[in-house]
Amino acid sequence: MYGKFQEYLASELKAIDEAGLYKRERVICSPQSAEITLADGSKALNFCANNYLGLADNPRLISAAKEVMDSRGYGMSSVRFICGQQDMHIKLEKAIAEYFHTEDTILYASCFDANGGVFEPLLGPEDAIISDALNHASIIDGVRLCKAVRYRYANADMADLERCLQEAQAQRFRIIVTDGVFSMDGNVAPMDRICDLAEKYDALVMVDESHSAGVVGPTGHGVAEQFGCYGRIDIHTGTLGKAFGGAVGGFTTGRKEIIDMLRQRSRPYLFSNSIPPMIAAAGLETFRILGESDELHTKLMQNVEYFRDRMIAAGFDIKPTQSAICAVMLYDAPLSQKFAAEIACEGIFVTGFYYPVVPKGQARIRVQLSAAHEREHLDKAIAAFIKVGKSLGVIK
Repeated sequence: MYGKFQEYLASELKAIDEAGLYKRERVICSPQSAEITLADGSKALNFCANNYLGLADNPRLISAAKEVMDSRGYGMSSVRFICGQQDMHIKLEKAIAEYFHTEDTILYASCFDANGGVFEPLLGPEDAIISDALNHASIIDGVRLCKAVRYRYANADMADLERCLQEAQAQRFRIIVTDGVFSMDGNVAPMDRICDLAEKYDALVMVDESHSAGVVGPTGHGVAEQFGCYGRIDIHTGTLGKAFGGAVGGFTTGRKEIIDMLRQRSRPYLFSNSIPPMIAAAGLETFRILGESDELHTKLMQNVEYFRDRMIAAGFDIKPTQSAICAVMLYDAPLSQKFAAEIACEGIFVTGFYYPVVPKGQARIRVQLSAAHEREHLDKAIAAFIKVGKSLGVIK
């Protein structure tokens, strides 16, 4: 049987490659930082990692992980409710709840698991999930696993959300779910207006903070801080794999009873190993660092403003952003691949995004800024963008 299937796969892969859509992965042979070393020994400035606060190679996180490996071991070899829980897990859950001003937290192997495991235990066929059209794939897959009635509203469109809420009055319970920051465009969900509509139409509110936590808000505490919505959002999901250290691990934090129910029935939690002690320890150290100073967040926002303003002045089409994501719009998928390849020759590490990651005709280079970037890094990247942009006819 595999012979025929192999031919089919080879044909499909060839078509993907010929369309300029084949994803090729580059190999890093150094710690994740502003400057990285690639497998061929060359150096590059990394502008496509989610390392927003520059903590991926932070010495304090590395030290915390090493120390706990000595005292707590390498891995748990079990799920939480059997024998996979240590004091480190409980301390980290408490730290996350304190950071988001919530009542309780539950840890997962990833935010993909957190989003995949949140809907089915809480909602049934008589309920409704109302989801933003640009929500992350993990939210979409989590919704698919639940039998609730599904509604979808246009990205951050409050009139369309209200329409969905009006239709969903036929259901028992309703939940609005949105990304905090939409990862491809960099725009922020209007959480104050979402919460207003939720209260008007008796709905719960859930937000995925993966790209917003550590980034948006006056001190980077996410969308609840940004819009003054503490206590109005019922569920936050997020990751330790972006601003909070860049490793692995996800979480759901929110109302106590919701978290209690997830501990009882959330399948990715019940049937996946606990995160390793070293990850929990490094995560806990991250929240200690963020509690001491806003220095990293302040530097990140300064870098975003500097880069964005100079790219716009150079003539690039930049999506409006309130986050650390700057989408440099090219629209053509093969052009995005060519642009990424040519700017790599200038020592700038970026990735072209195209369908199906973004809608057809919306190809782009997604630039992600970090507190690890220094001003000279930004200037080198901007100069490289201008050089390649002119050579490819993107700007004049």
